[in-house]
Formats: sequence, C-alpha cells, structure tokens
Amino acid sequence: MDMGPRGVRLLVVLLVLGLWAPAGAQKPSPCRCSRVAPHKRQNCGFPGITSDQCFSSGCCFDSSVVGVPWCFHPLPKQASEECVMEVSARRNCGYPGISPEECASRKCCFSNNIFEVPWCFFPMSVDDCHY
Repeated sequence: MDMGPRGVRLLVVLLVLGLWAPAGAQKPSPCRCSRVAPHKRQNCGFPGITSDQCFSSGCCFDSSVVGVPWCFHPLPKQASEECVMEVSARRNCGYPGISPEECASRKCCFSNNIFEVPWCFFPMSVDDCHY
C-alpha cells in the first residue's frame, strides 16, 4: 500500500494526537476534588486550561480560589466515597495494628498506605462533595 505525502502527514498528525490524549482519563468523583485544601493543590494543567480539558486529563477544576492552581490532581481513590479525605482530616476509629476486617466491623474506613497516621478512620458524609 503506497500512502503518498498527504497520507503520511495525516498519519503523523493522528499519531501525535493519539499520544497526547490521556488514555481512558475520567472526571474524578466530587469528593476527590472538593476535599483537597486549596493550599495543598498540586498543579495538573497549564495557564488558560478549560474545565473540560482539565477533567478530560483526569484532574479536578475549581476556579473559585485565586492564587492556587485551578486544575489540580485529585485525592486518591478509596473503596467508598465516604473514605476520600486528606490524611489530616482522618479521625482515629481503631488502634495500632487493627485489621481491615475489625475496622470494617466498626463501619470505618481502612487505608494503610501512609505510615504514622490512623489506618482505621471514621468516614465523612458525602453531602459536602461538589464540583
């Protein structure tokens, strides 16, 4: 198959666009965005980025606070939206060495990926989560 110069240019453009677009990026859940303290936002965009561009990159967008990034990385996913929160917001619901099962029996959240913070912690209402 012979593609002439126009076909090659078109193929190059399509490949570049395909590499630039994030694969399968989704808009983060409201709690993963609204619970990030403005002063703790980590930039995820560029000057002038639109909310649609930001969300399509899998990031959060909030232009209501000046002097901080408007397009920023969301909090990590958790098993339940009620468990999405900054580490500093965790209120202890267990004891050192508590198992995930014991924590769940108390109807609490469990995440042991950060040392020296409560791994078993009380959930938060999702009523305050919004875009």
